[in-house]
Amino acid sequence: MTVFVTWMLIVSAAAGSLLAGRSLMHYFQLESYQFPGYFRTLRRNLTKAVLPGAVMTVYLSALFLAHRTVDRYAGNGLRVVLAILLVALALLGGRWCQGVFGIRKAKKPFVVTMRVKRTYIVALIVYVIICAVMAYNLPREYLCCLFPLLLPLWTALAGLCAWPIEKLVSEMYFRDAQKKLAARPDLIKIGITGSYGKTSVKFILGTLLSEKYQTLVTPSSFNTPMGVTRIIREKLMPAHQVFVAEMGARHVGDIKELCRLVHPHHGVLTSVGPQHLDTFHTIERIKSTKYELMDAVPENGCCFFPDDGAICRELFDKTTKEKRLCSLRPAEDADVWASGVTVSPSGSRFTLHTATDSIECETRLLGEHNIQNILLAATVCLHLGLSMKQIAHGIARLEPVEHRLQLIPSSGVTVIDDAFNSNPNGAKAALRVIKGFEGRRIIITPGMVELGEGEEQFNREFGKQMAESVDVAILVGKRHTQPIADGLREAGFPNEQIHVVASLDEAAALLRQIGQPGDVALFENDLPDNYSET
Repeated sequence: MTVFVTWMLIVSAAAGSLLAGRSLMHYFQLESYQFPGYFRTLRRNLTKAVLPGAVMTVYLSALFLAHRTVDRYAGNGLRVVLAILLVALALLGGRWCQGVFGIRKAKKPFVVTMRVKRTYIVALIVYVIICAVMAYNLPREYLCCLFPLLLPLWTALAGLCAWPIEKLVSEMYFRDAQKKLAARPDLIKIGITGSYGKTSVKFILGTLLSEKYQTLVTPSSFNTPMGVTRIIREKLMPAHQVFVAEMGARHVGDIKELCRLVHPHHGVLTSVGPQHLDTFHTIERIKSTKYELMDAVPENGCCFFPDDGAICRELFDKTTKEKRLCSLRPAEDADVWASGVTVSPSGSRFTLHTATDSIECETRLLGEHNIQNILLAATVCLHLGLSMKQIAHGIARLEPVEHRLQLIPSSGVTVIDDAFNSNPNGAKAALRVIKGFEGRRIIITPGMVELGEGEEQFNREFGKQMAESVDVAILVGKRHTQPIADGLREAGFPNEQIHVVASLDEAAALLRQIGQPGDVALFENDLPDNYSET
């Protein structure tokens, strides 16, 4: 066999596999290019992860066998044509695998960013090298068709090889954003972190601060170093007076890295709970990571806490820097608190208090927990010089954050969209909200994830709590929601009112079938694509 034909076999196996593994690259992207998360996703979706490579192996084997048979009787000119045709057919096979094994109706579609393009280039080089080693060291060149069998591992290897390049690129952007912030010593920088509630508090704070300041708030859930870097580089303008950065974390040190970028003057902690226990492993590690923000606040800055009677209160007591505390109930050492709280399906009313003043407030946001979020934001605003009237006016302007207890009225079934994510505290709050509605109450949920070893027990408790608040339960995903169903039954929930479906589309179809005017439906959580059971 000529060297040219051998290399066409190598390119066919490498390029075809690269295209076939798009769903694996999608998983890698969904896990923010983090290897532990990628491998957890592979374990959860083992069949889906293995199938593209297995099918591509069978396809290449058949293709190479056909080529070998015809190649025996071909002249040199025809061999070149056959080799080129082989590459074309391998690419077509890879594209076919993309269509068949890609994540269907992805909630977060695969985006071919510059990082993905760089990773693809590195992956192609790596795949060609591995296929070449196989072709020149196995008994037959054709055996390089076995390369795709380990495609999930080759994807990880490509990501690992691309990591130094990405580190250099990200550090370049990171330093550019640092310089842009350093050139603005007048800019008030606020960091917000917490296990949950940080996005809601961020948008509430942005709305209230806009009563006095030109404020830039990181949009959506841009809370990673690269996400915040991008907003600084692309959106921060000379007119901005305040920059509010949400700071997310899945590993110890994540908040510290964000603080290295932002250097916040003030730090806001919204909550500490069992979110992301699958990566943190213990509450203590979550607590210490969240407190990295307070460690980064300078001595002339200020730290803000809610009085949760638990970990946030403990961290408030621990802090020796200037600090402020807010509480849902009157408390001796609270700087801001509420009284006369009334919560209804149309919103909430309460009186906002400080040691020297008070004002009546009204908001369309649902749930008592959102009053806590408002109080925390108001505490920051008072420190930054807003008046009580400005804060009350801002509270009245607050709009529900998309997919976070967002009320969608209807002449038929009223929908409460709380699909962004779910955690034990947030789920309890959502159940309290729907319990306040008249009519038949329906919940649609796949349960909670990323809660580590206690996940099954958390979901079982969720089922028990659910039994007290809803009349119909539609559970999305048989395997993952089994603990919820068990909890419902343990609490005496009618078995005939428990419906298990395979996907959110099936859940929506069932709701259209059984829903009646006057019903209210709570969509509690919507799992990302890498948790889908379909």
